[in-house]
Amino acid sequence: MIRTTDGRPVRILVIIDEYTRECLSLLVARRLRSQNVLDQLYELFIRRGIPEYIRSDNGPEFTAKVVREWLADLGVSTLFIEPGSPWENGYVESFIGKFRDELLNREIFDTLLEAKVIIENWRREYNQLRPHSSLGYRPPAPEAYDHGALTLQV
Repeated sequence: MIRTTDGRPVRILVIIDEYTRECLSLLVARRLRSQNVLDQLYELFIRRGIPEYIRSDNGPEFTAKVVREWLADLGVSTLFIEPGSPWENGYVESFIGKFRDELLNREIFDTLLEAKVIIENWRREYNQLRPHSSLGYRPPAPEAYDHGALTLQV
């Protein structure tokens, strides 16, 4: 967990498109609740379309009844990874490793706002400039528009 210099925790909701490897969202907040997840997904579904499924860990913000019911009403399947089974969530685990190595382990955040700005700038660079070996050394964002992928990973 990362913290601001005053010792307060910072949580980050990571949403990755499994097909394109694009990081669709890095929501930075002091705490994350099911309503935060719903708000992010709602916005993404409007912009990108409704995916077939969402893969996530078993955190309370993802398994909340309100989230599961909303997704079911939209026809979105949920795939929960088993606790202690990071290989079931390979794309996000790989992304988080890069995110930690390239940004989180190198930065000290004084405020939540500073964390939000720096993290969002890194996300844009990751998507639009940074070459990805799995995509033929191209950034993922152009791929998202070429293929119209709808699968999200939370």
